[in-house]
Amino acid sequence: MLAILVRRGADFAAAEDAVQDALVEALRVWPEDPPRDPRGWLITVAWRRFLDAARADAARRRREDLVDQEPPSGPATNTDDTLQLYFLCAHPSLTPASAVALTLRAVGGLTTRQIADAYLVPEATMAQRISRAKRTVSGVRFDQPGDVATVLRILYLVFNEGYTGDVDLATEAIRLTRRLAAAIDHPEVAGLLALMLLHHARRAARTAPGGSLVPLALQRRDRWDTTMIAEGVTILQTALSRDRLGEFQAQAAIAALHADAQTADETDWVQIVEWYDELIRLTGNPVARLNRAVAVGEADGPQAGLAALAALDPSLPRHTAAVAYLHEKAGDQNQAAQLYAKAAHQATNLAERDHLTRQAARLNDRPHHPE
Repeated sequence: MLAILVRRGADFAAAEDAVQDALVEALRVWPEDPPRDPRGWLITVAWRRFLDAARADAARRRREDLVDQEPPSGPATNTDDTLQLYFLCAHPSLTPASAVALTLRAVGGLTTRQIADAYLVPEATMAQRISRAKRTVSGVRFDQPGDVATVLRILYLVFNEGYTGDVDLATEAIRLTRRLAAAIDHPEVAGLLALMLLHHARRAARTAPGGSLVPLALQRRDRWDTTMIAEGVTILQTALSRDRLGEFQAQAAIAALHADAQTADETDWVQIVEWYDELIRLTGNPVARLNRAVAVGEADGPQAGLAALAALDPSLPRHTAAVAYLHEKAGDQNQAAQLYAKAAHQATNLAERDHLTRQAARLNDRPHHPE
């Protein structure tokens, strides 16, 4: 069936996604209404799903073409149909998790696999979640907008996928968040906008001329966009002054501390650990716990960081890479090289895989001194 869709003009990844959607739909429909020609039914449904996804992707790309490469500073005005779609897809009849998944798929243009990676769940689980969300809203009127918290979660995931993934959506996410901040006086909207700006300000320094990933500590800070950093810090300070701390404000505060350091060695890791404590208190997020462990390794030494990592689930994304980094920091070159190679094998992002492979090769090329 994949081969048939590819011959009709679908690329392999899109065809695979469409076939998966068709299989999920078959599980729902066939028990009560089995088709006379199951194979023909699956091909027809998969092709329709591919066409729907292709149209959604084309519409998203047209929206992206309307904005500049870098989001402009200052307040935004007017209304935005895309933002309205985000609110409508965050329908009250859906759970927040289902609303986010559905909106990312239908409006954001992300594939099921990309959404699953963002949620740290198997792709099949996410496909079922999206299918259930579609069934839930299939008979309702989209006249009740969802809540702000769900829309913020969607915008955050869209930005993260655009910033680190295969589809460039970061600028679009910033544009929409600016419009939301202009329309709603909400400290977490401001916190999210500040977070996006502070991360986006470092974008030019994140990759080398050849396209390889450059870690934060090695980035040329003169390539950071200081105007965007200043705007992000100002927005964050205003939000924090309202004393209604939320997760996006806490994350933005961490990003601001990184941006404030003139060099990597001047980073205030003690404060960063404290902000991670606040973030974990607010969310309990396992990835935040992982990042906190690395920050502890910077603030209190690599052995303290490794002890913090040992208490976490080793299947967490980038866990192996974090252990490798702290082993290198502790002077255990052989172990670090092995772990970097293992982390490269686990990486799902091509740039990250290449970076980790280079790290392993770098350590393996160094002369090994006997203990």
